[in-house]
Order: sequence, then structure tokens, then C-alpha cells
Amino acid sequence: MMTLSTSTILFTLFAVGAVTTALLTITRKNPVTSAISLVAHFFMLAGLYLTLQAQFVAAVQVLVYAGAIMVLVVFVIMLLNLGREQQARERGSILRATAGIATGAIFIVLVVMALIGRPTGKAELDPAALQIGTAESIGQHLFTNYLFPFEAVTLLLLAALIGAVVLARKHQATEE
Repeated sequence: MMTLSTSTILFTLFAVGAVTTALLTITRKNPVTSAISLVAHFFMLAGLYLTLQAQFVAAVQVLVYAGAIMVLVVFVIMLLNLGREQQARERGSILRATAGIATGAIFIVLVVMALIGRPTGKAELDPAALQIGTAESIGQHLFTNYLFPFEAVTLLLLAALIGAVVLARKHQATEE
């Protein structure tokens, strides 16, 4: 008889929630409800990270994705202001239906493969693997092995911020 631990039950609930909210994100017709579903998906992923003892990654998931990125996505959705006729054109698509069926089939195949290929014994975790998601481990790698890419990303984000300010000022100047 297999006993389920609390962490296994939580992991399963968060995984099912993540799949459900991901499906809601891609099936909602209204862009705002789709964005809300995406925020819920990001929180489900953060819960998954917490069950895997990666607290720092979970915090970054909530702060960066559920916070900053979703503000950007909602801002872009509102800026685009798609009209009803354009939304109607984008709804009925055979390509979308085909992609949905193919994705569903792949998902079913993966679930069956995961259920068939289940190991029967318990796996031992490597002690070094337990330190992967901690803030200390990430900081150590970020500022030693990945210092140059880290600085390159900061410069890229700074350039994007400056570009957004310039574009917003040009847009504001043309309206006046």
C-alpha cells in the first residue's frame, strides 16, 4: 500500500492547478481573463517550486512573473485595444483547433508514458541537488560563473526601459 505524504499531495494539487490554469489561459476569448488565468498559473508554479524546496525560485516567480511581467502584459493588451471585429476574426481558426487536438494527444501520450514508466523503488536525492534553489546557491553561481551574462542582461533591461520611455514620450507628443 502506498502512503502519500503531505508534500506529494500538495505537489499533485499544484501540478493539476498549473495545468488547469494554463489551459484556461489559452482557451479564454477575453484577453483580460486570459491574463488573470496566467497570473493564477504563475502562482501555481510558485507553489510547485515551494514543494520542491526552492523558496528563492518561488519568490522570484511571484515577484517577477506574477508581478512585473503581468503588469506589462495587461498594459500591452490595453494598449492594443482590439476591436470586436478583429477579435471575431481571430476566434474561428482551423489551425487553432488542430493545434489543440495535437497538444491534447501529446499530453495524453506523455501521461500514459509517465504512468507506465513509474519506478517502483524510492530514489535517493543527491545532497548537492537539495541546494540548487536556495538563495545562497543562486547568488554564488550568479556572481561567480555567470557574472558577465548577468551584467549583459542588466544592460539589456536598462536599454529596454530607456526605449519604453522614449516611445511613450513620442506617443505623448503626437497626441498633444
